[in-house]
Amino acid sequence: MIAGIGVDIVENKRIKLLIKNDKFVERVFSKNEKLSSKKIKNKVNFFSKRYAAKEALSKALGTGIGKGINFKDISVKNDKFGKPYYELNSYVKKAIFNSYRVKKFKISLSLADEKKYSIAFSVIQI
Repeated sequence: MIAGIGVDIVENKRIKLLIKNDKFVERVFSKNEKLSSKKIKNKVNFFSKRYAAKEALSKALGTGIGKGINFKDISVKNDKFGKPYYELNSYVKKAIFNSYRVKKFKISLSLADEKKYSIAFSVIQI
């Protein structure tokens, strides 16, 4: 059963300006995301997609960012084939439990980007 969906789109030039600020990067992105970005040529789109993914998941949860979960509670990784997925800490897992009263769930994530925009779509299944 689908319990929640969320989508977010960001303008890449906005993120390009924001990632110049180390405080923004530290506040929003996990250690793993920062390390992974070093291997990527297009850092703007890399960070834009991850920012959108975090927002999309917070919308799927119905909480938004800052109401129980923060940006760094959610990390976006890629499997060996490049498929994106979420790595969640205990705060997000607790938010899912509080919202849906389940311990088992699946979250699907899709990311896309173009020159001007990046988008993320999240689906929570219980």
